[in-house]
Parts: sequence; structure tokens; C-alpha cells
Amino acid sequence: MIKNERLDKFHNAADCFAYEFFGCHKLPDGKYIFRVWAPHAKTVSLIGSFNGWNENSAVMTRLSDNESFETVADASAGDIYKFLIKSFDGRKIEKADPFAFYSDLPHSFASKIVDLPEKSEYVSEKQEDDKPINIYEVNLLSWKRHKDNSYLSFEELEKTLVPYVKSMNYTHVEFMPLTEFPFDGSWGYQVTGYFSITSRLGTPKQFRNLVDAFHRNGIKVIFDWVPAHFPKDEWGLYEFDGQPLYECPVWDRMEHRGWGTRRFDFGRSEVDNFLLSSAIYLLKTFDIDGLRVDAVASMLYLDYDKPCGDFTPNIFGDNRNLEAIEFIKKLNVEVKKYFPNVLMIAEESTAFPGVTSPVSDGGLGFDYKWNLGWMNDVLFYCRQDPYFRNYHHEKLTFSLVYAFSEKYILPLSHDEVVHVKGSVVNKMHGDYEDKFAGERSLLGFMYAHPGKKLNFMGYEVAQFKEWDYCGAIEYELKKFEQHRKMTVFVKELNLFYAQNNALFEIDYGWDGFEWLVVDDKSSNLLAFSRYSKSGESITAVINFSGIDLLRYGIGIEKGKYRVVLTTNSKRFGGDGRLGKKIYKTVRQSNQGKENSIFIDIPKLTCIYLKKEN
Repeated sequence: MIKNERLDKFHNAADCFAYEFFGCHKLPDGKYIFRVWAPHAKTVSLIGSFNGWNENSAVMTRLSDNESFETVADASAGDIYKFLIKSFDGRKIEKADPFAFYSDLPHSFASKIVDLPEKSEYVSEKQEDDKPINIYEVNLLSWKRHKDNSYLSFEELEKTLVPYVKSMNYTHVEFMPLTEFPFDGSWGYQVTGYFSITSRLGTPKQFRNLVDAFHRNGIKVIFDWVPAHFPKDEWGLYEFDGQPLYECPVWDRMEHRGWGTRRFDFGRSEVDNFLLSSAIYLLKTFDIDGLRVDAVASMLYLDYDKPCGDFTPNIFGDNRNLEAIEFIKKLNVEVKKYFPNVLMIAEESTAFPGVTSPVSDGGLGFDYKWNLGWMNDVLFYCRQDPYFRNYHHEKLTFSLVYAFSEKYILPLSHDEVVHVKGSVVNKMHGDYEDKFAGERSLLGFMYAHPGKKLNFMGYEVAQFKEWDYCGAIEYELKKFEQHRKMTVFVKELNLFYAQNNALFEIDYGWDGFEWLVVDDKSSNLLAFSRYSKSGESITAVINFSGIDLLRYGIGIEKGKYRVVLTTNSKRFGGDGRLGKKIYKTVRQSNQGKENSIFIDIPKLTCIYLKKEN
């Protein structure tokens, strides 16, 4: 009866724990039971290292739903296995277990029996909106490598990456996808094992130990998760039982042509439960503090990456993928039911409304959304010659038109430092010195701008080379002065951000932000103040021009303002010129204020000012 109830729930309801039934599980007598969903299969056999890969020795029994199969085998942890599916058209197809907890990559494409970590007592603390979030995005396969270019293991990363992230004063770390994937060049975004942490770097227990080490050091862990699509590897989810199963069978919803992948059949109970279970499994088993959900825009729209007219509208005649939208809502509701403090973050690149609004209010239910518009605009601006930046001033200011419409994270992510886009420092216009100054001023603007923060590995050493997934970040560059001082700057900027409430307490409302200079495009200058709940302020003044601005007048509240950080400091690689420490207001009206300060600000420099009591 219990088995029938589990099957009924898998087929007809929200089942977030389907991984407890399907896949491979140890029985009390030491044997293992294997179950798989394959409704179009004629027969299914379990083949593995424990039965000599003999398809006749373990023909699986069809269960009461007439769609699933099971068998028991005398196997052991470390054994590898596959399902041999015979289709009704006579084909024999070898498949990895969709619910496998481990894989045999890179030796084979088989699944592997593994013992999972013991249950932990860790409970993620609630992340309030008025607390700092400063995320270090990292690809564990290419952060650092051995001299022979082999990967660092989870155990080695525990000893090296954890203290590094802590020493750099980040609050969170975000792992690019680690669910099993066959091709390194996909960066983990073409997943074949939705319950299997990649075996390239170690075991599930060793990965949990890495997460635990971050937690012991006060750093929360976010996991990049990919529910939008999957690759067409013949041994994976692709046409799993000889026909479309996990993918949508309808021609115009089946593929992401641009990515060469298959789209999940959202709205099919079994597929929804497969993905829901993957999310819950990762959060429960590894004590993950958040999921960054990849490519949400590709899920929301039927015409995503399609030429005009190459899709069938929904029942309302528009381009919304109604089934995917309902799945996303279900995902966020179910995750919050079991893990109310976990962060759900959307990588969503359009103006779809209500991404971070509660599901009960008609929204999608995410906690945060990446602000990709801000990222694209400011990086476009920074590529321009300062002489022509006045024509693009709105690229700096437009984000405040919509900054409080959602709860945003400002990302400078991996996508912006590949495919000939240039590294962050190399995007900056100008000569060698100007590029470093440009990156520092960009980061100064970013950390003062409303929204939480995310930066990809490598920017903190001002690596000129684009990110290469086949290699490592060039930390050896720190033997050169400018690169070493960039690391010092990022470390101190991270600390300054975390210690100044005005930069994060009111990220999502006008109470925390005030423009002082917004429209002086001829000077390439911005000035604005950020406020804490208690009324303390940090004023940011950024000179994006190629010339020094002397005695520049800014209307501001009466008082004395101390320079608390300048990106032109010699400690950070600047020249230290125009290094005045305190500015007092004079009674002269400016920009609607009765008082002004007259400030000297070097070219390509961001200055933070704090009003003294």
C-alpha cells in the first residue's frame, strides 16, 4: 500500500521527496533496491559491475502504476550500474540512473552506488533584506589547479578556498553548477545528474564537508541549479525510454535550439516532481543556504530564443509558458515550506513582473533577482572613451528608474568575462593605469548602488585574460604591484560594505537613496547618498571622466564630511593626488540644496564621504 501511495503521489501531486523512492537505496539486509520510471519501455534490466553487465540476470519488475520498474541486487557501495531499456520498436538503450546520487565520470557514464552524508543539525539562518549580501561566484573546477592542471579536490578546496573567501570578507559563496555534467565546456549548465554531485572533485561526503567548512567560517553557500533544460547525451535524460519523457513532446516546446538542449516538460507531474526533488535533495543533504535558478527567462516564454512566429501561443494567445510559470511558483512554495530561510535567486533577464513578489500576491516567489540590465548598461558605459561617455550617461542612471521594482542583486558574473567580452579590468577604457582606475571606480559605484552584490572570481586580481574553464585564475599576478593592490582594494571594499549599514539596510526603497548629481553628463559625474535606518549616510561621488575635476560643487545637507574611502588611494594602486580628508559645507545653493561642498575628485575615481556628527 505504501508503495502504491508513493507512486500515486509521484504521478498526481507535489512530491518533493521522490528521490527517497526512485534510484538506488540500501535495504536493511545490506542489499540494494533499484527503481526507475520508464513508461514507454517494453522491459528494463539492471546491469552493473555486480552482475557482470548481464541483462538477463536482473530483469526489473513492472510496478502497479505500469510505468515504473524495480529490482533488488546484491551490490555494494562503489559498484557502478545502468538501466538497459528495451523499447517497443526493438532498440536497446543504456541509461544512467536519473535519480543516482553519484556517477562514474570521467571513467564511464554509469551511475555509482554511494553512501550519503549523515544528517546534520545545521539550520540556515534567515537572511533579512537589511543585512549585507556580498557573493563570491566561483567555478570550483577552475578557481585554482595543480601544476599538472588537474582539479583541486573538495578536500583541497576546503583547505584553500574557504580561508581565502573569509580573508576577502565576502558574506556568501556561490558555486557554479556541480550537479553532474559530462562536458567541462558547458561550465556545468548541461546537467546529466540532477542528484549527483560531480565525481571530478570527490564524494558527496567530501562536498558536504566543504559546505560545512564555509558555515564554520560564517559564510553562506549558494548553489547554481539548472531546471530549464538538459543535454542530448544518449545515456542521459534525452528520450529516456525511447521516446520524449522528461522533455516536452510538442515540437515547438521540445528544444532550446540555440543551446542544442532539450526543454523540460513543465506541467507534467512526474517531471515537476523530479525537479522539485532535486532542489529539496540538494538543500537537505548538503545544507545549502540558497539556490540560484539559472535561465529563468527561458522558462517563462514560449518564444524564448525563437524567430518570430515559430511558436504556438498559450490558451490566452500570448507567449507566456503557463506550465513553467506554475512550476516556478510551486518550486518556491515547496522550498519555503521545508526550508523557510533558504534564499531563492532568479537569473531572469526580462521585465517579467513580480519575480520577487510572493506567490500569494501573484508573483513568482523568488527572494532576489539578478539585475542583468544594470550589469549590461554599466559595462557598456565603461567600455566607452570618457570623451564620448556623455552620450551614454543614461546607462548609469536608468537603473534607478526600476531599482525598487524588484529585490535585486547586482552581478558582475562569469557570463561577462568569456566569449571575447574581455575581463572586467580589460573592459575598462584607457591605458594600463586607467584600466585599473576604471575597475576601482566601477566597483565603488557598484557597492554604493542599491542592491546586493555578486562578483565572479578573478576580478579581485584584475586578471586581463578572460576566464578559461580549462585553466585557473592567474593569482600569480599578485607579484605585480597593481594587481596586488587591486586585491587589497577589493578586500577593504568588501569590509567597508559590511561595516556600513547605509550601504545595505535600505536597498529596496527611496528612503535609502538620494540623488545629489544625476544629470551632469558633460562631466561624467554622479553623486548620491545612501542612508541607514538610523539616518547615517554614505555619499558616493564618482568621476567617470578622463580629467580631474577641481572644486566641483555638490548640493548637500549642512555639515562636515570626511573622506572614508577613495579608490585613488596609493594603497589601492592610485596616485593619491587631491587627497583632502574633510570637506565642510558652505552656504551656497546647488541642486536644490541650500548648502554645498566643493570637492576635488581625480579622474576615474570614486570617493565615499561620511557626515560627521
